[in-house]
Amino acid sequence: MAESTFDVVVVGGGPGGYVCAIRAAQLGFKVACVEKRSALGGTCLNVGCIPSKALLAASEKYEEAAHGLAKFGIKVGGVELDLPGMHAHKSKVVKDNTGGVEFLFKKNKIAWLKGAGTITSANTVEVEGVGAITASKAIVIATGSEVTPLPGITIDEKKIVSSTGALDLAEVPKRLVVIGGGVIGLELGSVWGRLGAQVTVVEYLDRILPTMDGEISKQSQRIFAKQGMTFKLGSKVIGANVSETGVSLTVEPAAGGAAETLEADVVLVAIGRRPYTQGLGLEAVGVEMERGRVKIGKHFETNVPGIYAIGDVVEGPMLAHKAEEEGVALAEQLAGQKSHVNHDLVPGVVYTWPEVAAVGKTEEELKAAGVAYKAGKFPFTANARARAIGATDGFVKILADAATDKVLGVHLLGPNVSEMIGELVLAMEFSASAEDIARTCHAHPTLTEAVKEAALAVDGRPLHI
Repeated sequence: MAESTFDVVVVGGGPGGYVCAIRAAQLGFKVACVEKRSALGGTCLNVGCIPSKALLAASEKYEEAAHGLAKFGIKVGGVELDLPGMHAHKSKVVKDNTGGVEFLFKKNKIAWLKGAGTITSANTVEVEGVGAITASKAIVIATGSEVTPLPGITIDEKKIVSSTGALDLAEVPKRLVVIGGGVIGLELGSVWGRLGAQVTVVEYLDRILPTMDGEISKQSQRIFAKQGMTFKLGSKVIGANVSETGVSLTVEPAAGGAAETLEADVVLVAIGRRPYTQGLGLEAVGVEMERGRVKIGKHFETNVPGIYAIGDVVEGPMLAHKAEEEGVALAEQLAGQKSHVNHDLVPGVVYTWPEVAAVGKTEEELKAAGVAYKAGKFPFTANARARAIGATDGFVKILADAATDKVLGVHLLGPNVSEMIGELVLAMEFSASAEDIARTCHAHPTLTEAVKEAALAVDGRPLHI
């Protein structure tokens, strides 16, 4: 290798790592990114966010073609599933995105060091197959996360699969059991449910989407149940027996009680993710850990000068956009700028149909903190555009401080709300009041009018209900 000394060495080429590398290069640093995968983009682009969204979109179109067009006066017959074709679409989307990142590396003159990296000192990374690399200014740990295993359940990526295996099933299972009622489980359960699987979700807690606003959780479960999902809440899986014909799961109430057996062709384990820090040499160089994560200060610094960490390996939601923002902020701080990330306003999205999107505090959090607030809600059943496109499930809810009217939290369940949440994050970044949103002119007819109406409802004066 011609070069072995860089200003910044980023370990990990996922959303946090590659964005940090690009921004650092834009700011004039000589940058290398260490990535052991055969493609850049990390879990998100290769086996996470991007391929799952490609399958979600494809399965939505199949569902609509097979069952959803008659209400629009469109008669369709003989709709057939081409699963290999659907997988080909997914693979092309992944290849285009990962190839795009590789192009950006070349454009910004970033060295991609292909191999596993081990940090051997405060300024040195040993890259498998490459050698020792020196970072004169910073080493950035951006190695992301991995699937959290379930004790007693062995993932073979055939009959018992992780999210990775669930993206590549060669055929639609007749019975799919999803262990975990969070974002990943519901999204992938939706994909295979639309394609014909009978989906059962087993969740340890007493509701799905447990970190979301309680009303959103309750209403979304009702909608998913109408779509055919079955839910076993307050339940835990204590064993699995794999045979040639499928999997027998032993499930019992989380609070204790009689066990039952669930039969499945495929089981998806989706109980969460954990930071990926194995083999990085963190213990040897003295990097402090906290509850499995890399402990950092407010400027992403570890206790070892010159070593920083961002993304899924540090505290906060394991979301690609959170990692990206941290990567940009760190690169700019290394260049002497005053960048920061507002971790209170990182939006969360569930790409089911209808979608779920949220930012800020939930009603439960505000009540627990003793904050006096007002809530304004508007249903999509009263929105003209939602009626026109035949997607009226869900609502928009805005929570505002009772005294100041400052928006404290926003929770949406409905069509395309992943694209609507940006307006509300921006509003909250600038400390907007519900009145500010209510006084903003929204185009008609649009789904975003529901946001305006919910803001009006905070003051008890919605116009269309």
